[in-house]
This record gives sequence, structure tokens and C-alpha cells, in this order.
Amino acid sequence: MRVAVIAVGRLKQGPERELADRYFERFDEAGRKLGFRELTIHEIPESRARDTATRMTEEAAAIAAHIPEKSILVALDERGQNLDSTVFARHLGRWRDEGAGHTIFVIGGADGLSPELRRKAKLAIAFGSATWPHQMVRVMLLEQLYRAATILAGHPYHRA
Repeated sequence: MRVAVIAVGRLKQGPERELADRYFERFDEAGRKLGFRELTIHEIPESRARDTATRMTEEAAAIAAHIPEKSILVALDERGQNLDSTVFARHLGRWRDEGAGHTIFVIGGADGLSPELRRKAKLAIAFGSATWPHQMVRVMLLEQLYRAATILAGHPYHRA
């Protein structure tokens, strides 16, 4: 199964980028042994439209262009479910075992994801009830992907 993160906005050089790169590499290495063929990240430019609805529509169209047919779509949304790491790992492992070709995680911009994208998502997850900057959400998602791989592999990284 291929895993992709589609995020509105760019991670600039700095500590967030370094941390994201570290978890990206860790997941890529651990994931290959578990049947996750690749991890990709697509950065979508933030829309410059004046009104919120247009920004969300433009960003949704750019995101949709990177989603292959029959993908499992997971929305990162503050209204989503708060999953513990073990449940998150079970979802990822089940989708892999069911033969899903792609699992796509989407991180919206400052206005969030369009309602249409949220409706298409098989799962919406949140990292607590707080609103997080998209850069931090990306780092937390990549860490959770790596943690999920270690849980599925029986590795002691996750000590819950």
C-alpha cells in the first residue's frame, strides 16, 4: 500500500522540517518491511482568493488532483475522532491487509478542508480539540505513521 500526505502549505527550513524529515525517513524504512511501498508528501500552495469559500474550493481542487481513484482518504480535521496510537495503527494495518492501493492523509490550510473533502473521507481524525498549525499537524501525523509502523512490527518504540 502506498501512503501519501497531501498538505496545504509548505514546510520551510527549520526545526519542523527537520523533525518531519526524521519521521518520514523512519516510516519509510520501517514501512517497507511491513508492506507500505512508499510514503510521499505533496505540498499544495495556499489559495490567495479573498473569500474563505473560494479559498477552500481552490485548495480542495488542488488536493483532489493528487488523490488516485479508490484511495482511502483520511482527513485531518479538528472535528475528527481522537484516536489513540494503537487504534490508528489498526486502521492502517487493516487497510493494508484488505489490499488498499493508497491511503491518503489530507491536511487543509488555514480555513480547513472543504466540506466535500471531509464527506469523502473514510475517517476524520484530530490531534485533540485544539487547533494546530498545519506544520505541527504534519509533524504529528508523520510521527503517528512511524509509531503505527512500530506497533504493527511489534517494535518497543510504543510503550503503552
